[in-house]
Parts: sequence; C-alpha cells; structure tokens
Amino acid sequence: MAFDSPLAGEIWNSKYRFRPHEGTGDATVEATWDRVAAALAEAEPTKTRARWRARFRETLDAYRFLPAGRILAGAGTGRAVTLFNCFVMGVVPDDLDGIFQHLREAAVTLQQGGGVGMDFSTVRPSGALVRGVGAEASGPLSFMDVWDSMCRTIMSAGQRRGAMMGCLRIDHPDIEAFIDAKRDAVRFRNFNLSVLVPDAFMAALDADADWPLVFDGEIRRTVRATDLWTRLMQATYDAAEPGVIFIDRVNAANNLAHCEVIAASNPCGEQMLPPYGACLLGSINLARLVSAPFEPDAALDEQELADLTRTAVRMLDNVIDISRFPLPAQEAEARAKRRLGLGVTGLADALIFCGARYGEDRAVALTGRWLGLIRREAYRASAELAAEKGAFPLYDPAMLQRPNLASLDAETRELIGLHGLRNGCLTSIAPTGTTSLLAGNVSSGIEPVFAFAYTRKVMQPDGTRREEAVEDYALALWKTLKGPDAPLDSAPGDAFVSAQTLTPEHHLRMQAAAQAQIDSSISKTINCPENIDFSAFSDVYRQGYRMGCKGLTTYRPNAITGSVLSVEAPASVPAAAPSSDVDPLTPRPGRLEGATYKIRWPLDAHAVYVTINDADPDDEGARRPFEIFVNSKNMAHYAWTVALTRMVSAVFRRGGDVSFVAEELKAVFDPGGGAWMEGRYTPSLPAAIGAVIERHLGLAAESGCESAESIEPHPVSSAPGPAPSACPRCGAPGLVRKEGCDSCLECGYSKCG
Repeated sequence: MAFDSPLAGEIWNSKYRFRPHEGTGDATVEATWDRVAAALAEAEPTKTRARWRARFRETLDAYRFLPAGRILAGAGTGRAVTLFNCFVMGVVPDDLDGIFQHLREAAVTLQQGGGVGMDFSTVRPSGALVRGVGAEASGPLSFMDVWDSMCRTIMSAGQRRGAMMGCLRIDHPDIEAFIDAKRDAVRFRNFNLSVLVPDAFMAALDADADWPLVFDGEIRRTVRATDLWTRLMQATYDAAEPGVIFIDRVNAANNLAHCEVIAASNPCGEQMLPPYGACLLGSINLARLVSAPFEPDAALDEQELADLTRTAVRMLDNVIDISRFPLPAQEAEARAKRRLGLGVTGLADALIFCGARYGEDRAVALTGRWLGLIRREAYRASAELAAEKGAFPLYDPAMLQRPNLASLDAETRELIGLHGLRNGCLTSIAPTGTTSLLAGNVSSGIEPVFAFAYTRKVMQPDGTRREEAVEDYALALWKTLKGPDAPLDSAPGDAFVSAQTLTPEHHLRMQAAAQAQIDSSISKTINCPENIDFSAFSDVYRQGYRMGCKGLTTYRPNAITGSVLSVEAPASVPAAAPSSDVDPLTPRPGRLEGATYKIRWPLDAHAVYVTINDADPDDEGARRPFEIFVNSKNMAHYAWTVALTRMVSAVFRRGGDVSFVAEELKAVFDPGGGAWMEGRYTPSLPAAIGAVIERHLGLAAESGCESAESIEPHPVSSAPGPAPSACPRCGAPGLVRKEGCDSCLECGYSKCG
C-alpha cells in the first residue's frame, strides 16, 4: 500500500526498512510487515506456524497494530540487536568497582538499542566518609556525569542516540542537588530525571511536617517537607524536570509484588521495572478502528479492537522467545516474568472522529471503555496462552488478589484461576513518536494532537531542503471526507482541539482515566501554559496523586529548555496563546517573514543559526527587523545568546535606525582570539552575528564585509512564541517536546532522554 504521507515513507526508509549490505531487504513497507510477521511466527510450533504468520501479517496491515521500533527495525534481520525498547539496570552498588561494572552493562544495553533506567539512591551522598581510602565520597550525581558522558559516545542500534532515566529517592541526602541539576543547561543532557516520592512524603507534605534525609539507615539531616516540595516544583516549573514517580503506589499496584521490588523507570516513564527488568512495547492504532468518522453514528469497532488485542498479546509474547538480550540477567528476568507493554496510539484522533472533545466527560468515558476492553481481552488472551504454552515461571495464584486482577470481571478471573497467566504484566502506554508518523501522523499515544498542521523542511540528496506540509491524520481525513474548505468548527462535538488549547486539568483527567485500566504506567506530558501561576502548577502534581496517577511529567515553555515550536494552526483551530515575552510597546504580529543564516565559526564544531524576522516594510520599502533568534548545538553559548537576542530584539521593536547594533557587535573582540572566515579576520562570534545583521539590513556592501563569513540563508516564517530549540542532529530550530521526548520537525530526529 502507498504511504499516507511522504513523511511516513521517509520515516520507514530511515528507521525501519531493512537494507542489508548484501542481498535483498525490504523493498516496500509490506515487505517490512512480512519480515516481522515471519520472525514472530518462528516462536510457534511448526504445524501452526504458517497460520499464525498470516494472522500476524493481517494484524499489521493498515497500521492497525504497531510493534515498537526495536521490533520493526530488528525482527528477522539477523542483526545483534535487542527487540526490547526499555530496560532498568541492576541495583547500583556503593563501591567503585561495582559502579563501573554497572556502567559497562548500561553501555552494552544502549549499544544494542535499549533505553535504560537507573536508581542512584544506593550511592552514598557527597561528603560521606569512604573508610577504605580515608576520603570523602563524591555522591551519586558525580557518577551520573560518568553515565552521561558514556551515553554521548554510544550510538544505539537503528541510528538512535541512547536514552536514560536517572532516579533518586526524595529522602536521599543529595536530593536537593539532584532536583536542581537540570538548571545547568549542559548537564545530564542524555538523562531524563525523576524523583521517587513515597506515600509517607505526601503525608508529611499535607501535614506540613519535617522530612528526614536518610542514607544507610542514618538520618543525615532534616528538612521541611513543604520546602523540599517547593524546590522540586520550582525546578520543574523552570526547567521541565525532574518528573515525579509515586513509587509506593507503583509497588502497591504491581502484579508481581510477590517476587520483585520496583525502584526505577525506563527513560520515558511508562515502564516501572525491577532490577534488570525489560519490557516489550506495541500499540494498537485506535484511529484506524472508527467507522463512519465525523458522522453522528461514528463508533469504534470494539470487536475488531478485541481481536487485535488478543493477537497482539501473542505477537509480543513470541518476541520474548526470539529476541536477543544485551545481558544474561536481562534475559533471565524477561523469561521468568514475560512482561508485556501493550498500549494504544491514535486515541485523540479516534475521539475526534467520534465527536468527543479531549479531556471532557465523553472523551474520558470513551477512553475508560476502550482501554478497559483492551485490559479484559489481554488478560483473557494471556490466560489462554498459559493453557496452551504454560504460565510464566514465577506465576503465583495469589496474584488474583492483586488490584489489577481483583477488579477484572468474574469470567476473566475464572479463566485465570484455571490456567494461570502467560505474562506477569500486560499493558502500558508508551510514547509512539516515529511509529505514529509511520502510520500517517496519527496522534501519539494518549496525547492530544500536538499540531494539526505544520511545515517540515526535508533535506535533499544534493544538500538543499524542500518544504513539505504535514497534517495530522484526523485533519487529513476531514478534508478528504468533508472537503478541503470545510470549517473545522462544524465537526461534531467541537472536537478539533490541540495540546496548546487544553488546560492541565484536561490532561490530568485523561491520564487518570487511562491509568485506571493500565497495569504499568503511562508516558504522558501535561502541557502547561507559560504564564501558569506557580501555585496552580504545583497543585497539578498533588491533583495527579489524588487522582491515582503513578507518575507525572509536565512541560512549560521556559528559558532553560526553550519553548515548544509554535506552529500555524488551520482555520477554526485555536492557535497557541502568544508569548508574553514581547515588548509591550510593539505587539508582535501573528506571523512574520524573515530568513535564517548559518554561521560556520571555525573555532566551534557546531554551526550557529541566526534567524531575523522582519515587520512590514516601511513606506520606502526598506527592511524593518523585528526580532532575532540565535541557536547552536553548543550549549556553552546558551546564556549569552539568549541575553543577546532579547536585548537586540527589544532594540529592533522600538524602530528607527538600528544599524548601530551591527556596528557595536562587529566591534566586539574575543580575548581568546578571533578567526579567519573566507579570507577576512572576524574578531569574535558576536562580531560574526553583527555581520549577519548588517547583511540582512542590506548594509554589507557599504561596509565591505559581504564575504566576511560563510552564511547560507533559508527563508522562514515564524508564529508567536520564544525562540524554538535547536535540533542536536541538524542544528535547525525545529525541536518540539512531547511525551517527555524530543522530536525534530526538520530532520526526523527523535530522542527520549
């Protein structure tokens, strides 16, 4: 079948297509599905293998079931890679030899394509006595720096950078330094961070009580719970991290509490796992299961959903038997418990098709209904697999009393009582960034639609770029069925709503509704407006705890991580609110035209991109610069470039002759020395930026600096908002953040961590 969009074809070609050095690989996406179906069927008995291969192939058709990227890229290729997306590493020991052994294990896991999570709470705090050598310990954060450096050097299988989660308990004596770590714009860039918060802390917070910071059973000092919580919330408000994991709730609800204790999460937070735990991921595409979309009788085909669930459980269970594992301990753990992570994607699009507005009552009810059906059918399928192939080795009949199983219907519980379960845990909801793009840009996981339409620049073989319009699957189908000019506000239920127009409460309601039906956890970002009051922001986490969530991640545009790239919304869809960070004397228009210039500074390995957007020309047709943005992958430039762009933009907005800005910047000398650029000496990088401004104003010929730097202009348009973040792969200012992951709208780069 043809791809639903050129972007989907590019994603397949770059990430999931098998292209061996010799012989034939995947000529089409159908060939990829054939390869995956055949590989998964190898775990079946010979006499039934052909039947299951055909069944698996049918399940993959039309993107109805999307195995996670490691399976799509690796199954049936013969490559030495794992088919598991996520791992939690072993308990980090509090001694140097053990720490570096665990560093090696993490490196091996990352190398084979798995993301990793670690709990560093077992490492003694900074300043503690190391008796064997008579020295003071450097603390867990210093060793996290070592992990971070290691991860930078490891390119994971399938062209992915390694992703890591670092966790620390809120009672660890170094917790305050951990909380503030991401305020440093260059530290722990390969980590997501989460604080492990027990129920006792939430009780102390409610009581405004003191909270002990403890290591190895010894209270090192005491802090006020409210002060510590405020510090955590302020860091998250300012830097979008750390996230929060309610660790006691995770363990209390765990099906496998009789044989494991969980202390960490995978990089994106949907899998809370024990030491050396691993989990398979796969998502049912709900957007493909709705009949009569946009009509009054639109409905999701629940029988098809049930059938897909049962087959998907079998497919994922087979992956355990055919996959490689980076470490023997991971293989032993996976085979002893046979944990799965079956989830969904396309939820927001399916709700739009059914006329249900994300976060409102009907959407919450449908989400609970659909995920409840998946939960029931997954457990039934696992019980039937246990009857056929045997229960997982650590199955205990007492599991029927665990919360997730105790709330199942009587028929399903009876089936489990007869046969046991093939799989210790069955459901979670993972981020589905590139697989959702592969499926026609359906909404990702249970997230709302991030943007209904945007323009993506695509690199061509000759190095040039072409622009390509990208649309959400629901919008594209609306135009096909209703006509390209049909107003979106005529859709049933006023359901075309994006992440930028929702309140945190909408996000919380949907996450809580989903969590009630999910074994493990959920990768979900609660988007908050930049101008949200701090007390309201802080209360989001306490509300989430009260509503039964196992963990929370928020994202608020901020000066440290940047803002989510603003995008132009289609007609009748509310756009993101304009940034409050503009000069009050000159309101920013909704759309500006400008250019992006690339500076190759010889003393820096990374290019610097300078975007200058213009207001309307004056009466004589002259350029009137309105704002400037500067982006670079070199985070050492971050603080001064932000300061520079804010000051220069403020000058630009006040109008008048601004040529002096270029002159002043060109006069800046770097005491460390300048550089020669195309035969001319440039005294500093700010001077090179000044030359860009000069050229943009059309003054370069007069000053004799027209060849002072290597600059490649690219026309751009800009919507309201602060400077977008630069992509670490291509350097273009097109990085967006959703579900705790970064994705580039320019080159397709994707990374959780």
